[in-house]
Amino acid sequence: MFTTNKALRLGMFIALLLLIIFLVYKVNFVFHPFIVLVQVVAIPLLLSIFFYYLLRPLVQLMEKNKINRTLAILIIYVIFSVALVWFLFSKWPLLYEQLISFLDSVPSLLNAVGEQLNKLEKSGFLSSLLSPAENHGTSTITDYLNKGFSFLSNYLGGLFSFISGFAVILFTFPILLFFMLKEGEKFGHLLVRATPTRYQKDSRDIISGIDRMLSGFIVGRVIVNISLGILMYIGFLIIGLPYAFLLTAISVIANFIPFFGAILSAVPILIVGLTQSPAIALWSLVIILVAQQVQDNLIAPYVFGKKLDIHPLTTIILVLAAGNIGGIIAMIIIIPVYMIIKIITLRVFSLFFAEKWMQL
Repeated sequence: MFTTNKALRLGMFIALLLLIIFLVYKVNFVFHPFIVLVQVVAIPLLLSIFFYYLLRPLVQLMEKNKINRTLAILIIYVIFSVALVWFLFSKWPLLYEQLISFLDSVPSLLNAVGEQLNKLEKSGFLSSLLSPAENHGTSTITDYLNKGFSFLSNYLGGLFSFISGFAVILFTFPILLFFMLKEGEKFGHLLVRATPTRYQKDSRDIISGIDRMLSGFIVGRVIVNISLGILMYIGFLIIGLPYAFLLTAISVIANFIPFFGAILSAVPILIVGLTQSPAIALWSLVIILVAQQVQDNLIAPYVFGKKLDIHPLTTIILVLAAGNIGGIIAMIIIIPVYMIIKIITLRVFSLFFAEKWMQL
């Protein structure tokens, strides 16, 4: 009976969650100072949790091979330090150079886009796409592109300034990560022991479920995003798209935002492609669509399976609400937060309310 009514209970839970999000959104000015403080304090912790689930399997594997846990963590730190130094000296200059070049060439890129649009307008291509009421030449489209480039330039500049200004905090997260890798598994046991004896088994199940979900989600998301980046980068190199490495890096990072990340990252790619020729823009779109299809239909199902069990509509609503309330960081973490709340809520409901609900 409990299984039969699972969909009804889940629907009620989603409705309640949406009501809470709506109420918080209406009074988000009250929570704004708190949200800013949490973002500053939480970022090192979020980074630590992210890398904890990425590196924990390596630590556990080395422990199985009779390597002391502390020594295993130090070995991993040395390996990743070497990899970081290699990245800073071999890849970061190219990425940074492409970023500066991209920001400096925004006016010329806009002029190139305008020229391409003028050619399309003279050929009658734009007239065939737009209705007579919408067909006012290229000025409106150019204005939108100008605003889009300004937003993108400010966003990229702010992102790299944020990374540079965040260097001090980045030194604190490896310390947090070290202690999490060394003592992290004890935290769950402490939480279980803090609950009443009769509920310790349920608490253990909840913590294990959350742990498995976070591990699968984080590791899976990284695998999927890197795979997508490799496919897109190869395609961009083949068609000769300018700023291929920069645009791929933006796509990999943006793809951590469900649904909307892919759309946001596609816009600058198509615009840069259009500055070369309509054919390059079209091939860029083909590469994006093919890479997304490979990711969604081949890689993601194999990596995630049915672990997440989230309806796409639920994901869209959650990401939109999180973006309005907490910005990009909230959009990135909203899905695992939702899954944690869902795991806890369903278990609490089954413990305290399921029997009474069935009797109504």
